[in-house]
Amino acid sequence: MKVAITSRENSIDSIIDSRFGRCAYFAIYDTETKETEFVKNPNKEANEGAGPASVKFIASYRVEKAVSGEFGFKIKSLMNEVNIQMIVIQEEKTIKEIVDLLNK
Repeated sequence: MKVAITSRENSIDSIIDSRFGRCAYFAIYDTETKETEFVKNPNKEANEGAGPASVKFIASYRVEKAVSGEFGFKIKSLMNEVNIQMIVIQEEKTIKEIVDLLNK
């Protein structure tokens, strides 16, 4: 299963980005291969519609779960449409800490 984690930088030691649609990077973690790929969020600087565009972006990676500090109000129905579960983590955790939690 693939999980998209919002990230401030393209490093496993980066802190989770609290913003879903305007995060700097998505860490795409594969629970089967244990590999993490960092992809720059093309919607970070969008004038509007960053959240919905980011849902489509991560869906193209066949993600089944998304982890972020928060999700915008327009996102829930879109995530349901593409069958992506939302996980909110409000503490400042690194991508590595979140990956470790996913592996437990």
